[in-house]
Amino acid sequence: GGSSEEEFSCGEIEVHEVDPRAEDRELKDQLLRKYSGYFSSLKQEFLKKKKKGKLPKEARQKLLEWWNVHYKWPYPSETDKVALAESTGLDQKQINNWFINQRKRHWKPSEDMQFVVMDSLNPHGASFYMDGAEC
Repeated sequence: GGSSEEEFSCGEIEVHEVDPRAEDRELKDQLLRKYSGYFSSLKQEFLKKKKKGKLPKEARQKLLEWWNVHYKWPYPSETDKVALAESTGLDQKQINNWFINQRKRHWKPSEDMQFVVMDSLNPHGASFYMDGAEC
């Protein structure tokens, strides 16, 4: 009788050669499709933790521009903070912290401003007295 292919190959099963890199790419593509949302949120978390330190130069420049224009009263409104966050790419916590640090390090309210603050703390408009003399 005639020989079959099985007899010819001694019972071995023919294996198609597979490129392991192609398999890896396919697996990676499947995983990315399935978990891409999760990966991007993880990536953002890692980037946030890595970003401790200085803010980007362009963002600092925009914050300083706002600071210089509003130097007499450098307390941005909530609307200002939203606009600054959009223009700098920073989040509001970063904006708030930058202004807190900037005021502590570089801002002294003028004498006029100190009196305005004192008056606002005294809502009844009472005068301050010192040793019986009105101040």
